[in-house]
Amino acid sequence: MSYAAAASVVGLPSLLNLKSASLSSNHNNSNSGGGEEDPNQLSKLTVPGYKWRLVIAYDGTRFSGWQYQPSIPTIQGIMEKALTKVTKLERKDLQVVGASRTDAGVHAWGQVAQFVTPFNYDSLENVHAALNGLLPYDIRVREISPAVPEFHARFSVRSKIYHYKIYNDIIMDPFQHRYAYHSTYKLNTAAMREAAKYYIGKHNFSAFVNASRNDGSSDPVKHIFRFDVIEMGRDLQLEVEGSGFLYRQVRNMVALLLQVGREAIPPDIVPKILASCDRKELAKYSFSGPPHGLCLVAVNYIEEHLRLPPGFPETSLGRHHTIRKCKVPCFGHI
Repeated sequence: MSYAAAASVVGLPSLLNLKSASLSSNHNNSNSGGGEEDPNQLSKLTVPGYKWRLVIAYDGTRFSGWQYQPSIPTIQGIMEKALTKVTKLERKDLQVVGASRTDAGVHAWGQVAQFVTPFNYDSLENVHAALNGLLPYDIRVREISPAVPEFHARFSVRSKIYHYKIYNDIIMDPFQHRYAYHSTYKLNTAAMREAAKYYIGKHNFSAFVNASRNDGSSDPVKHIFRFDVIEMGRDLQLEVEGSGFLYRQVRNMVALLLQVGREAIPPDIVPKILASCDRKELAKYSFSGPPHGLCLVAVNYIEEHLRLPPGFPETSLGRHHTIRKCKVPCFGHI
């Protein structure tokens, strides 16, 4: 269905108004300091078109993080390039927003993003296949679904789950070097678990935020729901779920736990650093953990905002290829 036809049916704005609103929204979303948009202002700029939700996985090794930057490769930039080819829309009209601005080298299994179009689709399977056909091998769209107008990739979030993987042995597994931090120290996991408990609950995490980038968050108080230390042979997986995270907060929390695991500092140092609300206090004991061990595993949303709107195609989880007729001779007895 053409945009003009769709507009007459569902009362969409003119394409001129759509582009004007998109330009305003794009301007607000291009904060080079990594600032968060104002939810109230953003709701005023929401285009009454069709909104789509993507679940994206990527190996962050080759990329300079999620957020779009014009001169260097980022996940958002590459996603937008693929979307412009599939939708035939300009970047500013897509209004792509990601749930989390992962840093350079950080991976994701469950990054979530949204984009808008002035038209509907009959099916999402072809769109899904086309996107993955255009994306490089280390970025994949796992799922694409329609979204209700109230859904917002960032402001509808209830919690985010990150995993940090550590390979704890003398010699590094070469098959894990891109996805796990190598610790040659024999880590005391019991001490790490004790220390991790101090993170749980609502705390001011000012001591765990890097000041080198202004993330625009006015509230340093975050709610950590769980922080698990899980042993899997030589692998140690740190799993943290929280209402949100400040810039490099997870990597800073992990780095302090590593120092506790090395028995360089006691577990009860954590509440003292939290109480200080001073990044310089944390710097006395540890630096940020390297990015390659970190992975955004899942983003959980307000349930009501995940309902599927009527009149839209079904969610696409991808499709298997099938062979309808064998074109080569079948093998006999082997």
